[in-house]
Amino acid sequence: MLKKGLSLALSLLFLTGCAGARGQSVSTFAPAEENRVVIYTSHKEEVYGPIVKEFEERTGIWAEVVTGGTNELLTRIAGEADEPLCDVIFGGGVESLTAYENYFEPYACAEARLIRPGLHPQDDLWTPFSSLPVVLIYNTKLVSPGELTGWADLLSGKWTGQIALANPTVSGSSYTAVVTMLSILPGNDWTLLNRIVTELDGHILPDSGDVVAAVAGGVRCVGVTLEETALKRQAQGADIAIVYPAEGTSAVPDGSALIAGAPHPDNAKAFLDFAQSRDVQELVVSQFSRRSVRSDVSDGDALPPAEELGVIDYPVRWAAELKDEFVSHWTELTAGDAS
Repeated sequence: MLKKGLSLALSLLFLTGCAGARGQSVSTFAPAEENRVVIYTSHKEEVYGPIVKEFEERTGIWAEVVTGGTNELLTRIAGEADEPLCDVIFGGGVESLTAYENYFEPYACAEARLIRPGLHPQDDLWTPFSSLPVVLIYNTKLVSPGELTGWADLLSGKWTGQIALANPTVSGSSYTAVVTMLSILPGNDWTLLNRIVTELDGHILPDSGDVVAAVAGGVRCVGVTLEETALKRQAQGADIAIVYPAEGTSAVPDGSALIAGAPHPDNAKAFLDFAQSRDVQELVVSQFSRRSVRSDVSDGDALPPAEELGVIDYPVRWAAELKDEFVSHWTELTAGDAS
């Protein structure tokens, strides 16, 4: 397990090498070049902070952390391709990573054999960090148990204008959710997308973080979000219940990748190994409300076993290749809509 003093470690995070996360100069304390690693991450500080700090303490490698949105960081990596500044991208849906795979170098982590089936890419151009099932939620004061059971219910007409969904052209998790629906429900993809937009009735949320708040606050009756997000708000007392869709769902991992031409490749590989280590993966479950990608780490008794969720073989490459056409259709269908 990671050290019990991680809360203290996190509070000291910016007093050591990881001060680079805020873009501040830390040259006074910076070690030799061979002991550095540059990490671009879309994770929140509560996730990357303790992991990076512990990595530094265990390895003696000094980490400079640059934060931003997944698409922002990937665009930056592409722009730096001739002279890479980054060693590792840590975080981001694997659809997004797949779309930028030309900028990554294959690497199989030291314990890749322990990755759960279906979560290990054959080409090793990215490595999974956590598994993120898509779920439905409802407001327990406005909706009775059993009224919402699966994806088809969202298209039944019962919840028109009452569905909380973030803009999938902006939110990676929302895009995953919509592609999950397209993959599971019968019918033509673009006809289904038209039906989804019709049921939203112009009420499209700008950010994935708004979904649970809208449902918990009664602004919407039902919503589509990640299991992790719903569990965290439930634990905080939000008036929401979680539904695992009867038709099945996706559990697409977020991932990390080694940058092609990374200036510190050995240190980057060490970080990737650490992020997938048993210690960190146990933290993923106990502290981050996520599911581990390792077969030897339990998701705990509070969650339904992954094998009972009807997890589909999510078409990662297809989803990555579909994105531009999807954005075009979505933009046309929602022209003039407001959240």
